[in-house]
Amino acid sequence: MGPEKRPTISDVARAAAVSRTTVSHALNDRGYVDPGTKARVHLAAKELGYRPSVRAQRLRAGSAQTLGLVASMPASVAAGPSKLGFFMEVAASAAETALMSGFAMILVPPVQQQLELDQFDIDGAIVVEPEENDPATGRLRALGVPVVSLGRQPGAEAEIPYIDMQSYKTGKLLLEHLYQQGARRIALFIGFEHRHSYIDVARAYADFISEYRLESLIVRLNEEEGEAGGYRASLALLKSHPSVDGICALVDAFAVGVVRGLHELGRKVPEDVRVVTRYNGLRAQTCSPPLTAVNLNLAVAADLAVTLLLEHRRGDRSRHVVQCPDPELIPRASSVRLDSSSLEQDSHS
Repeated sequence: MGPEKRPTISDVARAAAVSRTTVSHALNDRGYVDPGTKARVHLAAKELGYRPSVRAQRLRAGSAQTLGLVASMPASVAAGPSKLGFFMEVAASAAETALMSGFAMILVPPVQQQLELDQFDIDGAIVVEPEENDPATGRLRALGVPVVSLGRQPGAEAEIPYIDMQSYKTGKLLLEHLYQQGARRIALFIGFEHRHSYIDVARAYADFISEYRLESLIVRLNEEEGEAGGYRASLALLKSHPSVDGICALVDAFAVGVVRGLHELGRKVPEDVRVVTRYNGLRAQTCSPPLTAVNLNLAVAADLAVTLLLEHRRGDRSRHVVQCPDPELIPRASSVRLDSSSLEQDSHS
């Protein structure tokens, strides 16, 4: 029995009841294709398992047919020891969406940003959560490469189209959850860097403590410290403020370090101190106890970012900001007692 025949553009055209030209335009965002027809073509391609030949696309278009995904955060935050963190989750979905439109995707992690970005032949780039005055974003724009940011870049909101990650809502969701679980001395652990997530959550925290008339306890850490930074800061915080009973450590690496510090101090989680974090990644899920986190809808966000980038690349600038779906709380044992009814009730609150 020979190898299975690879689906062709003709197969997709027959399945979608359109011409080969329409399929090509729909999958490569060229010309005008009715939105309903485009959706039908994409569905047919997905069901058949059709993958465009990037090499053929490149030859026909006279371009690299390649997009770049650039990490702004250091590896201690964006990936961690497993290399399966925030950045790679975005990459998996972004690469699939790009490929369906005939583009390959290269990953540019922080370790490679010391290299000149102009050595990469790319037609556009997505920068993941860039900080203010992000050097990679600045370099890409200077080269004339279309850029979209996943999460707005502070100070460049008007210049760079972006996916709104709804970080204010995320912060409010986590803080309100801690309050509902009985925490009244709540500290916020965020990075020093000027990223949208830190800025927006700090604003949500200021509104939160003002509404409930609580004491403000903000601890700022260097992202490069990762878990070690969260551990060190938790020891110092509990020494100076022993009555703290809730910690919102926005970065999951910080949160894991916080839990380790609390264990060392003999503080029970969540009985003595409740701990929550933002990203529902491997760190949050494998921590002991598992960390309450948030579904940030990263797969959807990545898909939206690629789509927005390709729109701007072909000159369609009708959309500048695209909102990600609302964040969803995932309550776990780090902030609620191991009572299934409590977990179920909180998940619907």
